[in-house]
Amino acid sequence: MKKLILGLLVIGGLWSCTDGESEKYTGKSVEYQLYQSSDFDYVGSAQIQELIGGNLEITLQLEGARSNSDVTYTSHLHFGNYTEADAPIAFMLNPVKASDLRSVTILEQLTDGTRLNFEEIKGFDGHIKVHLAPDGPDYNTILVAGNVGLSSNLEFKIEEMAVCGKDF
Repeated sequence: MKKLILGLLVIGGLWSCTDGESEKYTGKSVEYQLYQSSDFDYVGSAQIQELIGGNLEITLQLEGARSNSDVTYTSHLHFGNYTEADAPIAFMLNPVKASDLRSVTILEQLTDGTRLNFEEIKGFDGHIKVHLAPDGPDYNTILVAGNVGLSSNLEFKIEEMAVCGKDF
C-alpha cells in the first residue's frame, strides 16, 4: 500500500510539472529574416510572439562570431522599410549580447504613441537594424537588417539599404 501511495505521489508530481515558459505565450508567432548588411558575417531572425495579455515579445537571434566580452550591439525597430533614409526609430530594442547573439524585448508604446497588437504587427510598415555600436562612426555599420510586417516579403538588396536616423 505504501508503494502504491508513493507511486501515485511521484506520478502526480511529474504530471503537475509544466513548462512555465509556454504558459506565457498565446501560441501566435511570426518570424522575419535579418540579412547580412555589412562585411561582418552575421545573419539572423526576429521572432515576434504574442504574450498572454496582448503584449508582444521580440526575440532577435543572430548567427555569427560570438564573443566572451560584455560587448552589445544596439538594435532598433524603425518605421518604414530598410531602404528609407533616416527612418525614425519606432522602438529601442534591447541590445544584442555578443556572448549569445540574442536580445529579448517586450514591445511597448511606439515613439508615435501607438501600441501594436499581434495582428497589427503583421501589417506594420517597419524594419529592424542591429548596429555595430550605439554611436560614433561604427553606428553606421549595420550588422543585420530586415523588414517586418508589410514589406517583409520584399527581396533584400544590401545596396539599397539606407543608414538609419537616430531621431525619435
